[in-house]
Amino acid sequence: MEPRRVADGIDWVGAIDWDRKVFDDLVPLTEGTSYNAWLVRGTARTALFDTVDPSMLHVLRARLGGVDRIDYVVSHHAEQDHAGCLPWVMERWPDAEVLASRRGRDLLADELHVDPARIRAVEDGETIDLGGRTVRFLAMPWVHWPETVVSFIPEDGTLLSCDMFGSHVAQSELLAGDGRRAMAGSRRYYAEIMMPFRAQIEKHLDRLATLPIARILPSHGPAWETPAVILGAWREWVSAPPANLAVVLYVSMHGSTRVMAEHLVGALADRGVEVRQFNLTGVDVGELASALVEADTIVFATPTVLAGAHPNAASAAFLVNAIKPKARHLAFVGSHGWAPGKAADQIAGLTSALKAEWLPPVQAKSLPRADDLAAIDRLADEIARRHVRLPA
Repeated sequence: MEPRRVADGIDWVGAIDWDRKVFDDLVPLTEGTSYNAWLVRGTARTALFDTVDPSMLHVLRARLGGVDRIDYVVSHHAEQDHAGCLPWVMERWPDAEVLASRRGRDLLADELHVDPARIRAVEDGETIDLGGRTVRFLAMPWVHWPETVVSFIPEDGTLLSCDMFGSHVAQSELLAGDGRRAMAGSRRYYAEIMMPFRAQIEKHLDRLATLPIARILPSHGPAWETPAVILGAWREWVSAPPANLAVVLYVSMHGSTRVMAEHLVGALADRGVEVRQFNLTGVDVGELASALVEADTIVFATPTVLAGAHPNAASAAFLVNAIKPKARHLAFVGSHGWAPGKAADQIAGLTSALKAEWLPPVQAKSLPRADDLAAIDRLADEIARRHVRLPA
């Protein structure tokens, strides 16, 4: 558990969590995760950037065991997976100056009961000198908390990006290489955590585009030694218009709604629309969120249960509303028994934060008949016209 060198004067002193399966009791971790802390040395001073999750304190202690002096401890973000071991670091190096944003200082006091008098608040654009290396702090609020800052070292183009450009991936390699594995994890990470803050992130990406970035050291997952790859991907996820993709989310109790959902999927495919279909019973929310990054249409397919939507469909609608994908169209397909109830209205209410147009719903009584499937075909026609601009 020695420090691992990533560049001259820059060591990784973080921890790999191979066994963690869920984050925040909400986000599935299919490949574990890592908590990255970075030790940067200049000719005069040394700075530690972030710590690790408290569960990995023993790893941080071992990696920093041979470090006699730390002059600065930079806390980019107050969440425990970044700052959870800050109290130990402050005790171990009592002369180290702790640096955070003003909002970060207050949040560290709330989250970790750190004495705010021990923390100096840094302003946007402020710098510190390590000797041959200058650290410039850049405020990046709402990535994904309001206090987040990142650090840039202009002498060697190093961006310590906190949660930006990260991925929940446990791997022994510190560098992303060609990025194929890390890219999938980063897309999923963006979808689950960052997508609700697209508008703010777009402005931050514009600001970062003015910097000569040569490497990116995120807080989770491998480092990017070819930053254009991940910067370009994030730009596309944030700013590009939706793709020709429909995501169909369905749950079915006795098979009727499944017949409708599968008919719609086939009809869309026949019309040149790419489709992803998700059964909401036991769905991987990370995989679902990742599919929504580029979707133009989201279809909710649910039976009526006690006059409303199936709970799995309601939960999915709540999730979609929270992560705010850039889809431009929404649709409802469903079956009911003796009465249609309010399932369609309920799903619409649960997705009220989305700036998307609702297409006419299709509802069938019990097992769909030929006219119900014809209505689904008309819905597919409408979606296809809006996606691929087929003639009316």
